[in-house]
Amino acid sequence: MAFVITSPCKAEKAGECVEVCPVDCIEEGEDMFYIDPDICIDCGACEAVCPVEAIFIEDEVPEEETPFIALNRAFFEDR
Repeated sequence: MAFVITSPCKAEKAGECVEVCPVDCIEEGEDMFYIDPDICIDCGACEAVCPVEAIFIEDEVPEEETPFIALNRAFFEDR
């Protein structure tokens, strides 16, 4: 299970999450950051520093934010 970045990150892109990730699984997209679910080690470091509380463990993503689970995965499928 991986962490997921959701809608509060859109247009915010603070970047603290990238700085603390020990496995470099977070990448910047055009309008937000994304977490590669295949690399994420579920450490929670990113969640703790997110200033807009946009990061959730996959099982705890709010219902209205669930499309972001697929969005994070899709971002890395083309790479």
